[in-house]
Amino acid sequence: MIKHCIILIVISTVLSACSNRQSAHNTSRPNAGRYQQQQDSIPPRLPTLLEMTDPAPQAEPLSPGGNKPYTLFGNHYTPLVQTTLHQEVGIASWYGNKFHGHLTSNGETYNMFAMSAAHKTLPLPSYVRVTNLDNNKTAIVRVNDRGPFHRDRIIDLSYSAAHKLDMLQQGTARVQLELLQSPAMYAATGNVSCFIQVLASTDSQRLNQLQRQLHSERALPSEIQPGSGIFRLLVGPTASKQQAQQWLQQLKAGPFPDAYFFDSRQCS
Repeated sequence: MIKHCIILIVISTVLSACSNRQSAHNTSRPNAGRYQQQQDSIPPRLPTLLEMTDPAPQAEPLSPGGNKPYTLFGNHYTPLVQTTLHQEVGIASWYGNKFHGHLTSNGETYNMFAMSAAHKTLPLPSYVRVTNLDNNKTAIVRVNDRGPFHRDRIIDLSYSAAHKLDMLQQGTARVQLELLQSPAMYAATGNVSCFIQVLASTDSQRLNQLQRQLHSERALPSEIQPGSGIFRLLVGPTASKQQAQQWLQQLKAGPFPDAYFFDSRQCS
């Protein structure tokens, strides 16, 4: 019995020592042992048109994680949680297979086929328009991660976003960032704009006709939102939830029974 106790104590001591060394190692290299791949790699397939559809900027609160000042590789960063205006020009890169399925800085799961991105200091989450200055292609991405931490790069794009900007072959691109939506913008105005999706289609001419019909017959404000070959006819915006409910009932009772709130959190 005494021998068994001694053996257990020795094993416990060895495991504790290994754990302490691993913790110290992770302090200097925070991603050590985190990823199965040592180098990033290209996914086995290209993103679909639907996966490359620009997300609609939405009113979202600051994430509980990822918005506090932090230090990494000897550099100190302070997230811009109160910012409402931000433009930036620099080099974009992209990240793919190695990071797919792992947690982002704000606790979500990274999906290389989603239209997302990493930035060192923009609020998590926030939405930015990225323009490839070499070919003028644009994409809207939702920032939900921190990075890139290469000195000359300003944003890390998901695989889908990088494909949409036609920068996969080069690996990097010269881009301009424009902040479209951040938690601070809605905090400043106190208003949340609601949209109702009437129809999504690849036929933009049909949607243009329906838009004119909505304006002439029902006097409803509307806009058509393009994204990777798919067009969305949206009624709105309105900051009044009561008005949004009335519009939705009116549309569903008429020729658009499948109409719905584009973001139910903003409208109900």
